[in-house]
Amino acid sequence: MNTNFIVDDYVLIWNLLFGASISEPIYKLKQRIWDTYKNEYNESFKDKSQIMKDYKNFIPNDDTVYNIVLDSKDYEKLRKQADKYRIEVMRIWDKNKKETDHLYKNMIRKKIPDYSVFIVNKELNIIDHTEEHNLIVGKEMDKKEPLKLLLEMNMVIIKNNIKRYKEEYEDFKKAILELAVLNEYATRISGRSCYQSGSPSLLPLKRCIYPYWLMYLGVPKEEFEQYMMRDKIVFEANKYAYEKELKKMDIEEFIEFCIRNKRYMIRETKEEKNVAV
Repeated sequence: MNTNFIVDDYVLIWNLLFGASISEPIYKLKQRIWDTYKNEYNESFKDKSQIMKDYKNFIPNDDTVYNIVLDSKDYEKLRKQADKYRIEVMRIWDKNKKETDHLYKNMIRKKIPDYSVFIVNKELNIIDHTEEHNLIVGKEMDKKEPLKLLLEMNMVIIKNNIKRYKEEYEDFKKAILELAVLNEYATRISGRSCYQSGSPSLLPLKRCIYPYWLMYLGVPKEEFEQYMMRDKIVFEANKYAYEKELKKMDIEEFIEFCIRNKRYMIRETKEEKNVAV
């Protein structure tokens, strides 16, 4: 999967118009446009899909609203801020590109289309996946944990490229995507185990899946103890037959394997005494 990071005026203006009012001047500008050009404002709401399909060649049917925003001094300032934010996002993405490539090639193992990542102002607080396989990103980076943004971006991309399952099985999909992105990938990019991270409600299910997850990753059985120590998840390795075919599966096939074997996996884990290392 290749990524291209873009600041586009139409994408940025559309999100400023229809997203949260991120400042008093922007709120007043939107209100003024609404009061004077209500019909044009309403019509521009329909433009999003067309912009995302072909942003380079997009021409609005009526550019009144866009031109008013483009001509404002406040927009000029916001555009510069978005350009600066784009560099920040690109820097953290490029710095971790090797591990991100490993995530898709060795953990997801499924063809993911190339992505255009449209950068908007971080005050908009958005990560939006579009039908056109694009991402709109505008979210504050946590200064203490800047990698959170990287994790969230990849979670959104992968989730939207994995098929849906029956509602009763969706927890398996969520748990396994967390194991891939929030746990193993996060561990690799941070240099410390992140296997206790994620949704607290999914932790019991992830413990059930964990031995098979290691097999899926291709971890040799003799290294299980090392991983248990690293991730503070304990299971009786000798009780598990090593499923060699798991390391040949893609992520969807692994999800389906876990769903088929859910009763056995959950019973197996309940019979063990799980103790944190």
